[in-house]
Amino acid sequence: MNPYRELLRAPQARALVLAGLLARLALPMTGIGTITMLSQLRDGYALAGAVAATVVLTYALLSPQVSRLVDRYGQRRVLPGAAALSAVGMLCLLAATWQQAPDWTLFASAVLMGCMPSMSAMVRARWAFLYPGQPRLQTAGALETVLDEVSFIVGPPLSVGLAVAAFPQAGVLAAAVLLLAGMGALVAQRSTEPPVPVQAASRQGAAPSVMRTPQMRLLAAMVLAMGVIVGTVDVVSVAFATALGQPVMASLVLSAYAIGSCAAGLFFGARPPQVPLHRLLCWGGAATAATTIPLLGVGHIAALAGAVLLAGLCFAPTLIVAMSLVEQLVPAQRLTEGMTWLLASLNAGVALGAAASGHVVDGGGPRAGFAVACGAGLVVAAAALWSSRRLAARAVPMSAAA
Repeated sequence: MNPYRELLRAPQARALVLAGLLARLALPMTGIGTITMLSQLRDGYALAGAVAATVVLTYALLSPQVSRLVDRYGQRRVLPGAAALSAVGMLCLLAATWQQAPDWTLFASAVLMGCMPSMSAMVRARWAFLYPGQPRLQTAGALETVLDEVSFIVGPPLSVGLAVAAFPQAGVLAAAVLLLAGMGALVAQRSTEPPVPVQAASRQGAAPSVMRTPQMRLLAAMVLAMGVIVGTVDVVSVAFATALGQPVMASLVLSAYAIGSCAAGLFFGARPPQVPLHRLLCWGGAATAATTIPLLGVGHIAALAGAVLLAGLCFAPTLIVAMSLVEQLVPAQRLTEGMTWLLASLNAGVALGAAASGHVVDGGGPRAGFAVACGAGLVVAAAALWSSRRLAARAVPMSAAA
């Protein structure tokens, strides 16, 4: 039987997936929507990029703190306030552009926008509550990774299309609406919400962050470097296609990366290997590093598409393994915070990779930009190897982790 079909047969599963997909679209729509809007209204990309980067970095810092509050008080009590603050920030940004307010108001709005909760982590925590220690949890984790990819495939073009076809602020406005709608639909599902343990508030108030754990720091560093690879591929692929006089082909290259990652994630979730998690992490890190090397030798669009397809095949499985390890390393009552740190690290890495590779491309051309991806690949491999050695004593088969 198809494990995904079996998973979605559960009464609450389809509503959970739909609510999570709606809510998570807001994040990828916000960044590109901000850039598209401000580049049209403020005549330039420098300010637009700085404001969008403020949103991403603030989100990377604040979303784990929001998740920490969720673990302490529950999703129903925390998510509405956090999502509302983020939506208010989006509306303030729109108002600032309409009123031609000073630049500092844009950055202040961006900080509020960064209060957005990690909706992907919220949904993953619900799956962990529904299927603790069951094989279905592995399938659900793979599905969530693929849906994350889908949101970053669908969200940006939707946001840009609305900003161009309707009015400049339309993309960010749609992101605010989707965030609130998805959050509301998720909070309304009481049966899937993880319960807050008795006295969790008092215990977690004094508890240190899960990032005090060395293994969590290593996983976060690895996922951050994976994000750098993604951000580099995004920027350098566009620059490479433009340099060849085929800018429209950049979308084909980026689609190849997403297709490879989605296909590998779905296959991996349907057929979990009977191998300890720490060994899978080591293999995934090594493969991720190895697949960045062909990027240095590409000479035409077809070769680039093939190289990024290969790189994408390693991305989702490695991320799924990392998330599965979080479920083993972090106490159940701190799971949302733990998963959010990894997801925030990934998003921060994408922003850093885009910024770093952009500077390298300006100085040395598109091919030189791929050196950033290779450097990040070495970090992924080193962090995976180090983490694997630390986790060897906890050796857990993938099927058992699910």
